[in-house]
Amino acid sequence: MNSDSDLQIAGDLLEVPHLLQAPREHPATVAEFAGLARSLAADRSRWEPLVRYDAASRWYHRLRTGPGYEVWLLSWVPGQGSGPHGHGRSSGVLTVLDGTLTERTDRGTRALAPGAQRVFAPGYAHDVVNDALEPAVSLHVYFPGLTEMPMRTGTTAACQARGEARPVTA
Repeated sequence: MNSDSDLQIAGDLLEVPHLLQAPREHPATVAEFAGLARSLAADRSRWEPLVRYDAASRWYHRLRTGPGYEVWLLSWVPGQGSGPHGHGRSSGVLTVLDGTLTERTDRGTRALAPGAQRVFAPGYAHDVVNDALEPAVSLHVYFPGLTEMPMRTGTTAACQARGEARPVTA
């Protein structure tokens, strides 16, 4: 064995439990919040029985809360949208679970298929709409928890300037 190997210098970390970090009960970093969303998305038995579709407005259900964050489950029937909005002081992770959603920002339009994930910081504005012919379901993690969702006009104006139809909002 090399006399200056990491193992010889530091020892076997598994033999030094006080150096190991305890697993966190709740996420604290952007990567951990994105991981939480992926983990919840993968467990269909946890969210699928809760989904409801409402023709009059987007349906939503708070799936989980923790210190400083909350997780929401949303359903979107064809034509339903959020309208252009921000998220106040919250950062977030949007994950598509079923169907396809379209996200419009001042930078362009993108289709979000199942498994697609968008991570955003405070100040990020977008418009999310179900332009497809099938319902969609998404998972939203906000940290800190969402306390405001200011509606914006810039995203819609940018969409109209590019010749895109203004999404139907419910």
